[in-house]
Amino acid sequence: MKIKVGFGFDVHQLKDGHPFVLGGVTLDHHAGAFGHSDADVLVHAICDAILGAANLEDIGYHFPNTDAKWKGISSLILLEECVKLIQAKGFNLGNIDAMLCLEEPKIKPYLPAMKENIAKVAGLTVEDISIKATTNETMGFIGRQEGVVAYAVCLIEKQTNA
Repeated sequence: MKIKVGFGFDVHQLKDGHPFVLGGVTLDHHAGAFGHSDADVLVHAICDAILGAANLEDIGYHFPNTDAKWKGISSLILLEECVKLIQAKGFNLGNIDAMLCLEEPKIKPYLPAMKENIAKVAGLTVEDISIKATTNETMGFIGRQEGVVAYAVCLIEKQTNA
């Protein structure tokens, strides 16, 4: 069996009046992430981890922000496409571990729904998905609530003939 690991990172500005989508869940908050798609920083980091593990470039390569086709799209659709891309190379997704860095809102109440959404689209169980959060202790653009950051790692595997 061939096992590979991928790492992903994403960052988005927070702007008042924008929806704040994380893991396909719209959070109750006065500001949200701003971007070409739904700006779901968590799913974007996961997509980059998956693509990177399979040596398939990055999310911007496959879903450029210059293409109107992806304007306002749910990032869960992008995740579904990323899973299809690695499956076309003979890989299956094993697990996802992600970390969010933001001051507000607290995400604990939203975690079960985020895990459900990601698991359903990625073909995993909620036990295969870890999502954690931390603050930036009020420092920098995260501390000033000007942006949100997500990191993700994933494992992919391929059966090989030994």
